Amino acid sequence: MSDSRNLTTDPVWINLLRLAGPMVFGIVAVISVSLVDTYYVGQLGTQQLTALSFTFPVTLSVSSLAIGLGAGASSVVSRAVGSKDTKDARRLATDSIVLAIILVMMVAAAGYFSIDWLFGLLGAKGDVLDMVRRYMQIWFLAIPLLVVPIVANSIVRAVGDAFWPSAIMVGSALINISVTPILIFGWGPVPAMDIEGAALGTLVAWLFTLVGAFLLVAWREQMLTMKLPPIADLYRSWKRVLVVGIPASFGNAVNPIGIAIVTSILATFGDTVVAGFGVATRIESLSVIPMLALSSAIGPFTGQNWGASKVDRIIRALTISYAVCACWAIALAVFFWVFAEAIVGLFTGDADVIRTASLYLSIIPLSVWGYGMVIIAAGAYNALGKSQVGLAFYLTRTALLYVPLSFLAAMLAQSWAVFAAIAVANAVSGAAVAVFSVWWLKRMTSDVDFSGTEMASAR
Repeated sequence: MSDSRNLTTDPVWINLLRLAGPMVFGIVAVISVSLVDTYYVGQLGTQQLTALSFTFPVTLSVSSLAIGLGAGASSVVSRAVGSKDTKDARRLATDSIVLAIILVMMVAAAGYFSIDWLFGLLGAKGDVLDMVRRYMQIWFLAIPLLVVPIVANSIVRAVGDAFWPSAIMVGSALINISVTPILIFGWGPVPAMDIEGAALGTLVAWLFTLVGAFLLVAWREQMLTMKLPPIADLYRSWKRVLVVGIPASFGNAVNPIGIAIVTSILATFGDTVVAGFGVATRIESLSVIPMLALSSAIGPFTGQNWGASKVDRIIRALTISYAVCACWAIALAVFFWVFAEAIVGLFTGDADVIRTASLYLSIIPLSVWGYGMVIIAAGAYNALGKSQVGLAFYLTRTALLYVPLSFLAAMLAQSWAVFAAIAVANAVSGAAVAVFSVWWLKRMTSDVDFSGTEMASAR
């Protein structure tokens, strides 16, 4: 492994910047896909925008499977790389991708045949449910094109390369931006496809991602092996990945599930409130990109340094990351207090939708430091192989605070009260997780013998 990919040397902040810097552009690219869909579908009308808002938490939940499997693969591969076991790293990478292919096909089939039931539970009905169905039928067929590349790119980042996975994500986004409006509104011989065009544009972009990610992990990084392992070895690899991947998948799904529940709560206030919430959460997802990039960077960094027995560097990385979250939240709050209404107006002309989304963006941003601390701490503990702890961090924010407080606030029959409850959930959970994550890491370090068998087991 080249020095530029060795995350166990150089100052901590340089390693984090080397990983998180390219990821900022990659995450911008991924989120832009959602924003582009939101912008163009918003031009079709409020009902179409409402339908797309209903799909958001479900698509995030399914994507969480890929993110969780990617976290599992990154965890085991990065620790193998940190301990200089290249053969084991290659075997784990290959088996992780095989596992991803099998699982995503099962999830896609189940989702495809349960669209009406699932979105009916969320409150979609009538014409809105019909639009949701048309969009999600295509989306479920396309999702395997995204899941496998997410796992492949996670493996590449585990060996210390964040540039090329980000480049592929940017290329995919550019394709989506170019193709989606043509498919939605029509152009020349291409007929207007309405909301289905947004889903097809995403499918085309993901096809590029699939090809690029496979070329990267198999050809450039040579992290795949064509040698078939004994069944027992394959199951052992899958178990190692799933020990991290299953809790990580649930952890990543917790937030969109929480959003889905809150969406159903807000549906009692009417379609325009749901549409405003959907627009605002998409804008929010773009605004927290630096924190998302750090949560992606902390995993490979933590895994390699744990494998190399350098725990002090992990604690320093968490401290730096938490400080970045706090500073970024202050900047966001000032920005949205001034520009929220103008930004929302780019996505819709409906005055009620603009009012709701702007209200959300005037309340939430100052608290997003808490959300950032939760996802960063979870990413670090996933890399350590302690994904149950990462899951506990997510559950603390969403299951113990976000959903219950939103439900209680809705009893006031005011959407602003729900948004204020979300802000409280972010702040309280972030403070608790930040303190606990560093304390437990120090405690866990004292319980592990880095020179003997306990460290080998932890890897």
